[in-house]
Amino acid sequence: MLYSFFNHFSDLLGARLFTYISFRAITAGIIALCVSIWFGNRFIDFMKRHHISETQRDEKTDPFNVAKKGVPTMGGLIVITAILLPCLLLGKLTNVYMILMLVTTSLMGALGFADDYIKTFRKNKDGLNGWVKIAGQVTLGLIVGLTLRFCPAVSMNEVVSSHIENNVVVVEKTPEIKSTQTTIPFVKHHNFNYADLFSWTGENNKYRFGWIFFVFLTVFVVAAVSNGANLNDGMDGMCAGNSAIIGIALLILAYTSGSVVWAEYFDVMYIPGSEELVVFLASFVGALVGYLWFNGFPAQVFLGDTGSLTVGGIIGVTAMIIHKELLVPLLCGIFLMESLSVIIQTRVYKFYKSRGKHVRVWKRTPLHDHYRTSVEQVLKNDPTCTILFKGYKNLHHEQKIVLRFCIVTLILAAITILTLKIR
Repeated sequence: MLYSFFNHFSDLLGARLFTYISFRAITAGIIALCVSIWFGNRFIDFMKRHHISETQRDEKTDPFNVAKKGVPTMGGLIVITAILLPCLLLGKLTNVYMILMLVTTSLMGALGFADDYIKTFRKNKDGLNGWVKIAGQVTLGLIVGLTLRFCPAVSMNEVVSSHIENNVVVVEKTPEIKSTQTTIPFVKHHNFNYADLFSWTGENNKYRFGWIFFVFLTVFVVAAVSNGANLNDGMDGMCAGNSAIIGIALLILAYTSGSVVWAEYFDVMYIPGSEELVVFLASFVGALVGYLWFNGFPAQVFLGDTGSLTVGGIIGVTAMIIHKELLVPLLCGIFLMESLSVIIQTRVYKFYKSRGKHVRVWKRTPLHDHYRTSVEQVLKNDPTCTILFKGYKNLHHEQKIVLRFCIVTLILAAITILTLKIR
């Protein structure tokens, strides 16, 4: 809104500031943080007045006697509001990538809100049917994947270079193309093209199959990351803290991909228009940091599926847009481990149960719950159960678990950024 206004009246004093990504991004981040804190305070008061809350944990089930009763949920509405407002004010709303991110935020927010609504107001702990959630994630993945395939505004330059000629910087770029290429971490001067997987189909068909594969990969990444973030949202400040760190790393990668100078310096593909993602991601990080004001231990509000599904969807879609999806397992390593812990635990338990045995790999999943659950707690409910990895006898308070998980994510984010140079 403001971008279009000042772009139209470019002669106004200070109007040129809005042409700079850095100015709009920093301003958007500050606005998002302030909106998150201002709106969050009022949102929590409203939810408490109307007794809209959730009992996530009873003190009898917690080894440290930490109870979480009567805490408002649907805190994701705080994050979503704080993201959308600065983006609508300062974003370039004609930019296809900004539109995709706004659609992602709205669609995943609506999906998560429906789940929280059923749990909170209809008192159905199962929430939205699992297949409905998957259908929503698949729909978003298809929208993003097909837009990247067919929208004329989506393109990339594989190689950019610049030199000074007559005291003027001359930028040379390879032709703008639509491509299924992606960045391979730790490998220099080499992007991998998914179309090459289908070379056996012939020169013309391999690109068709390459795009089909890319669209399905987009669906998988969006679903996997959003579910991973959802599983990670089990302790105060856990999901929001990890996601804020991941958001900063993605912001740096998006800035690199959207700048000719930095794309050349780091030898990555240049994606015209992707610099607008920096404004969105600055709002994303600002909103999460502001939300942590209330979500830090002891939490005054829970993120809920409204927030966790939205946060995961945003991370997954951003990675696909800037062609850094192969970095997701590294950058979102915590989300990956949370998801794998649940999958492995479920598979192993079902396998042995069919043979009359009760076997668990971990004491409890997702993985973060393993560190705050005692063996005695598990055996109390299932005396015949065998636990493969019992871990240390001493349990950890959730504050320490959250802090350590965020430290791990910080290290993974640093390594992800280093892949730009260690190649």
